[in-house]
Amino acid sequence: MSGGLYGVTTNRTYRRAGFGAEVRRGSRPAIVVVDLTRGFTEDSYPSGADLSEVVAATTRLIEAARPVEVPVIFTAIAYTEAEASGDAVAWLRKAPGLRALVEGSDAVAIDPRLPMRPGHDQLVVKKGASAFFGTSLAATLTGLGRDTVVVCGATTSGCVRATVVDAVQSGFPVLVPRACVGDRAEGPAEAALFDIQAKYGDVVTLEDAVGYIGSVPAPAAPDAARRSHRRGDST
Repeated sequence: MSGGLYGVTTNRTYRRAGFGAEVRRGSRPAIVVVDLTRGFTEDSYPSGADLSEVVAATTRLIEAARPVEVPVIFTAIAYTEAEASGDAVAWLRKAPGLRALVEGSDAVAIDPRLPMRPGHDQLVVKKGASAFFGTSLAATLTGLGRDTVVVCGATTSGCVRATVVDAVQSGFPVLVPRACVGDRAEGPAEAALFDIQAKYGDVVTLEDAVGYIGSVPAPAAPDAARRSHRRGDST
């Protein structure tokens, strides 16, 4: 019997500590697609890897969201020329390879294979790992009335993990479809998924995530909603 990533003793220790409970799934989810930009999804960029399978899996999840009008929010790391070449962003001193992620460059463009709808899907531009830090994402999710966040994207051990932690700290239950997240190396990715499953969210299959998104009640058509209101069905 497999002991998982870290072995039977670690699993037993985590269970004893009370980690790994299943999260509550709400009825008004949103999908947050973290940094599936060309600089991360294409291995021609120093910061990237071939994440074609992740892009394909995320596309399937997004397509399941469209008929039930589950919002899809994309994020991208992008720096001004001054930020990328200067010394003001501490993270860039630690990870200088990210200096290539300059506003307006191909590296920060959302992967064109993804079914993003410009003018409909929101784009959050960020400077750090978490999609919540220094952005309006939490307020946007609250304004949309969302109660659960499904996180996809890259990299699993970096921006995805940071976003998941901040999502649950902001009050949102989190699901992470394993097939919809990717990294440059397997070891850090598996460690991050272990940590997420233990402490912050549920790591689920793509089939589970698609089924969950597809089960969300579709919003009533405007004409039907107006007729219901006239009949006094709404309060």
